[in-house]
Parts: sequence; C-alpha cells; structure tokens
Amino acid sequence: MSLWLKNFILLILMLAASGLALALRPTEKMAAQNQAIDLEAIIPAKFGDWRQDTTPSLQMVDPQQQELIEKIYTQTLNRTYSNASGYRIMLAIAYGDNQRDAMQMHYPEICYPAQGFALQAKEKGTLPTSNGSIPVTRILTSLGARNEPVTYWTTIGDQVFQGGIQKKLAELSYGLSGKIPDGMLIRISSIDPGAANAYEVQAQFAEQMLHALKPGYRKKLNGNLPLD
Repeated sequence: MSLWLKNFILLILMLAASGLALALRPTEKMAAQNQAIDLEAIIPAKFGDWRQDTTPSLQMVDPQQQELIEKIYTQTLNRTYSNASGYRIMLAIAYGDNQRDAMQMHYPEICYPAQGFALQAKEKGTLPTSNGSIPVTRILTSLGARNEPVTYWTTIGDQVFQGGIQKKLAELSYGLSGKIPDGMLIRISSIDPGAANAYEVQAQFAEQMLHALKPGYRKKLNGNLPLD
C-alpha cells in the first residue's frame, strides 16, 4: 500500500470519527423539558420544626471565585434555619442547567479549605428518608474555635451520585441519549462541637425539608430514589 493511500485512509477515518463525535454531541437540555427551577420558591421558608432565621450572626461559607461559580451554576440559594431549641442549620443549594464534563461542581471539601478551614475528616454515608436513602458525603471542618460538620449530596439529571466515576458514567449515559443533564449540590452544615450530634440533626432537617417539597421538586433533590 502506497504512502499516499495510507494517508488518504487515515484522513477518511479521522473525518468519520469527527462526524461521529459531532453526531453524538448532546444538544437537548433536560432543564428545558422539566419543571422550571426557582430555588427561592421551591424551598419553603418554614417546614417541620424549622424556620428561616434572618439574624445576621452566622457567616456562611461561600465558594470562592464568584465569577467561576456563576459560570458553573445557574442559581444558588443560601439560608439559615433554626428550630425551637435555637439550633441553627445552614443550607446552601447550587443548581446548574448544564452539567457536562466542562462544568465541574464545586465541592465543599475544596471550597472550605480554600477559605482557611481545616479538613479534619471525610466519609461517605447514607441519609435515610421516607423516599429512600440518599448517598451523601460528610466532612468535618474547623476554623479556630468554629467546628462545622457538613453533609452534602449531588445530583446529575435524576440521579444522585458519589464521586467522580459515578458522575462521569451518568454524564456519558445522558450524552449518548443526546441529553445535557442539569445538576444540584445540596449542602447542610451547622456549627457544633459534636459531629455525631450535628449529623443527626442535619439528617432530621433534610428529611423534613424534602418532605415539605412538591413531589416533582423532591425528585430533583433526592434523585428519584426508590423506596427502601
């Protein structure tokens, strides 16, 4: 086979691969097919034992590089809630209508240390709810005397995932069907010297919050989990 013919065949293969990649490129946003997301309206200001607390005495940890965050996420919500005993929970939700590979979520174990917190521990776990168990990540952070345990979970489309591999697989699955998935990061934290107590209260908060949501929006936050 001549060199010219080899190069010609190689060119044809490259063009075919480029055409296939273009054909498989997802173009349809899942967000356009589902209920519109308005975090301020979706998440109630009061539910169960909890009421929104507007007292400006707690400083919430926000992701650094706001310009980057605005590129990754379409909406963010930051609220503090308190119950009758005065225990306070900080809720942060970030939603993005385009969660392809180029739009990486900004995880708490990255944004907390970036703002001076020490990352003391990290573990994977589950959050039992009346609509199924949500796979979550728990981290323990501290800044001076401030001890802040954190529970968070993430969704891609209608799936909850833990870790980069699961996220990549979910993106690939949606991409092969021509869909661009949306996604959320739900973070619950509290200032508490006892991590075990904090995680227990955070679990109660999450269950009551999810229970208060309309079914369609609950599915967006809990990943459409089957009942246990």
